[in-house]
Amino acid sequence: MMTNFKKGFFTSILLSLTIIVFSQSTHIKYLSGTDAANTVEWDFFCTDGRNSGKWSKIQVPSNWELKGFGAYNYGHDWDPTWSNKTIDLAKEHGLYKHTFQVPDSWKGKTIHIVFDGSMTDTKVKINGKSAGEMHQGAFYRFKYDISKLVKYGTNNLLEVEVAKHSSNESVNRAERQADFWIFGGIFRPVFLEILPEIHMKRTAIDARADGSFKTLIELNKLITNCSVTIELFDLTGNKTGSKLKI
Repeated sequence: MMTNFKKGFFTSILLSLTIIVFSQSTHIKYLSGTDAANTVEWDFFCTDGRNSGKWSKIQVPSNWELKGFGAYNYGHDWDPTWSNKTIDLAKEHGLYKHTFQVPDSWKGKTIHIVFDGSMTDTKVKINGKSAGEMHQGAFYRFKYDISKLVKYGTNNLLEVEVAKHSSNESVNRAERQADFWIFGGIFRPVFLEILPEIHMKRTAIDARADGSFKTLIELNKLITNCSVTIELFDLTGNKTGSKLKI
């Protein structure tokens, strides 16, 4: 079928369903730590404020103010009606560098670099080349396909520039001018997401109380011949029924 959509309709007595595609697996490799208690040191340069103007190390993920860099501001510092005075907001940038390896076994696969959160405007380079458009907004995940930028079987250089304030004023009004401290930095994990050459891009599941079950699966590219194997499980993890193939 000349389409990257495959749709299946099945009947089941279950209200909770799980899809498993056996030919597909996703591998995750963290470049940072996983949380504040488990971090990885990257090279770091702060453009202004405390400990600025020199390369040093910083723990990732973190906010750089909490690690002794840059300057503290509160969200209402810009507003003289709030503090009875005008306070200049610190607008430093943070520059990050980190090396990582990509094994030869990943050739032919799709490699994403994923940022779970960065405050706030973020530019990403791999081996000196831009990974994509600048990301704006601190509080949601973003990622880039870097499959064509990485070098296999050797070291790769990741460079990230983070601006504490956005060039988009709507982002600043929402995230920088509110009733909380203003922080900068890569404050959530960074990792590589390695996908098979052919993989599911997204899925949608519609499971009804009458036992009917629909799924819409979008693949990452057009192919003429593919199949998806589906198994149904109950809430205790036990299989029910037989395998379904579409």
